[in-house]
Amino acid sequence: MFRTTMIAVAALCALATPVFAADATGLWQTPTNGGQVEISHCGNRLCGKLVTSDHIKADPTVKDEHNRDQTQRGRTLKNLQMLYDFTGGPTKWTGGKVYNPDDGGTYSGTIELISDNQLKLKGCIVAPFCKTQVWNRVK
Repeated sequence: MFRTTMIAVAALCALATPVFAADATGLWQTPTNGGQVEISHCGNRLCGKLVTSDHIKADPTVKDEHNRDQTQRGRTLKNLQMLYDFTGGPTKWTGGKVYNPDDGGTYSGTIELISDNQLKLKGCIVAPFCKTQVWNRVK
């Protein structure tokens, strides 16, 4: 009886857990500035770099001019790492940092895969002061 109950509970849990064929790695379209971010594994963590944006298309040498650290303002936006240190998975990663080149700030973040082709990125100064974006996979 106990074994049958445990099997039934395990089956229900499996049905309640979202299953995706893909993971969060790949190229993602941001909802602002025509940005595309390549998410990959960096060791056992997720990271992401800015591959292109409207600003980069207009000038591939555009600099990180809004960075709060003046010593970093000379680096180019193209291939700039803007997501780093995310741990967890397979559908939610936490403990990471999100760099926003629009305002030069770095925020605590989470990444959640909500489908094969969409993820939710949240960046927070401190909860509840957060912004959330949904990114779409570039095919």
